[in-house]
Amino acid sequence: MTIRLPDGQGELRTYEPRTEPLLLSPGTPFTSRTVFSAAHVVADPYADVSPDSPAAVDWDATLAFRRHLWSHGLGVAEAMDTAQRGMGLDWAGAAELIRRSAAEARGVGGRIACGVGTDQITAGTVPEIRAAYEEQLAVAEESGAQAILMASRALASAAKGPEDYLEIYGHLLRQSAEPVILHWLGPMFDPALAGYWGSADLDAATETFLEVIAAHPDKVDGIKVSLLDAGREIGLRRRLPRGVRCYTGDDFNYPELIAGDDQGFSHALLGIFDPLGPLAAEAVRVLDTGDTAGFRELLDPTVELSRHLFQPPTRFYKTGVVLLAWLAGHQSHFTMVGGLQSARSLPHLARAYELADRLGLFPDPKLAEERMKTLLSLYGVDQ
Repeated sequence: MTIRLPDGQGELRTYEPRTEPLLLSPGTPFTSRTVFSAAHVVADPYADVSPDSPAAVDWDATLAFRRHLWSHGLGVAEAMDTAQRGMGLDWAGAAELIRRSAAEARGVGGRIACGVGTDQITAGTVPEIRAAYEEQLAVAEESGAQAILMASRALASAAKGPEDYLEIYGHLLRQSAEPVILHWLGPMFDPALAGYWGSADLDAATETFLEVIAAHPDKVDGIKVSLLDAGREIGLRRRLPRGVRCYTGDDFNYPELIAGDDQGFSHALLGIFDPLGPLAAEAVRVLDTGDTAGFRELLDPTVELSRHLFQPPTRFYKTGVVLLAWLAGHQSHFTMVGGLQSARSLPHLARAYELADRLGLFPDPKLAEERMKTLLSLYGVDQ
């Protein structure tokens, strides 16, 4: 059996899908790394909404996907960029997601950390931004989840310089009940975050970021760095206070960063581990045995898929993630909150299917092929 896929040049090429999946089963808990998958949300395809409407979420399918990730030993990073925060999921929807997922985590014994931001306001003064953060921090802590202090578009717009970041983050860390994860999301993921930490100069911004951590090391579990710059992440993690983890958010260079070097390694909090969940978990268990080469042998081949999904404009990577969840049978449809299923071209989606199929990511390759052919037919591609 073959499938015809568009090549981006106006032509169709023939691809022969694999017939057997990569067999991966849940295993023992990880011992050498802490690993979170940022998880997507599943839209309700029957809701009569527009792209500007509040998100209509299929809660059953959304929570089922989180149980899938937990079953393989991964932690869930909830209500993050992958869940379309600020790109279809507003604060009201995110708060409901946090409460529901945290309750589900308690029920199954899964680890969860939740995004805390300021997206209930679009702009404001520094005190108003601080209050918005406090509201969201309270929701996360009351749910029993660890907090991830996300970068704030409102703060990026309002801050006059590094001192505003030091003031707000210092205040939040002093009042947090438990150690949090700080999140530095680069402008490639969200252009509104350019100049975060008070400077467009990344070296200067890094100094402010480190100053925040150094002032409150007991309140910082770790940092998530999403700058797609392996060298900068390595340099940053080597300067962290003892006991503060570096969670890579680099969806281009994660195998080498997680594997580490003789001076340290990164833990992981990655959007690409949404579609890679079982394979990523297997790779980390191999790493737990000390077999770095075996870890790289499993995970290195996934980088081509990740770099494809996260290619510019990087913020639309969620479309490929949800496509793969549909093809893998984790949801019954390919629709997204905000209508973002239209954010990537058909050739892009076809290439994502091919790369994922080559990796054996689809539990039922035949189902994935049939669903991909259905999608292709909607675009006028006959098989």
